[in-house]
Amino acid sequence: MGNYKQQSLGIKSWAEEDRPREKLLDKGRQVLSEAELIAILIGSGNRNETAVELSRRILADVGNNLNELGKLNVKELCKFKGIGDAKAISIVAALELGRRRKEAEIVKHDKITTSADVFDIMRANMVDLPHEEFWLLILNRANKVIKKELISRGGIAGTVVDNKIIFKTAVEHYASSIIICHNHPSGNLKPSEADIKITKSIKEAGKIMEIPLLDHVIITDTGFYSFADEGLM
Repeated sequence: MGNYKQQSLGIKSWAEEDRPREKLLDKGRQVLSEAELIAILIGSGNRNETAVELSRRILADVGNNLNELGKLNVKELCKFKGIGDAKAISIVAALELGRRRKEAEIVKHDKITTSADVFDIMRANMVDLPHEEFWLLILNRANKVIKKELISRGGIAGTVVDNKIIFKTAVEHYASSIIICHNHPSGNLKPSEADIKITKSIKEAGKIMEIPLLDHVIITDTGFYSFADEGLM
């Protein structure tokens, strides 16, 4: 009886119309739920759950939010019974591909005319990070992005920024102007005193280097804050 139950939890033992792989082939990827798509990635569940049931439980743990799921690392995913390193790596890799796809779709919209353009260009890199990152956008005379450069990576509450690295990178890529941005994992859009101080410092250095700082954009999962829009530049 126990063996029969264990075997019945494998995807191959389900009715054909309930198998995620067969469902995708027959009806297309759009009809699959997020749990079914994750079930395809992990392939099997555990002794008490099918792959889909396990996937539903994982999703429920993050509020059925794929952005929150994308924040989990391999170790955190392995806390779910039935998820080992291989399955966790498959989930992490799939979500990373999704992020990179979004980033690739944005490349053709790389001219900066508003702060919303900065958010659109950088959100794929920054919206679901559990730590702070500080990025530099290097622009040409037409306000098109020449390069996106990660300057520093820190902890939950902050990251260290070195003006010398920023302007060395800007000079190497013949920048006409720059925009800086960083994320707040807490979701709080209000700039800290440190954020205001580093913005002033980089702005003053930009005047000396004749590479003006156009904006500093703070990014969260749900929105952004622009120093330029708020009249702080």
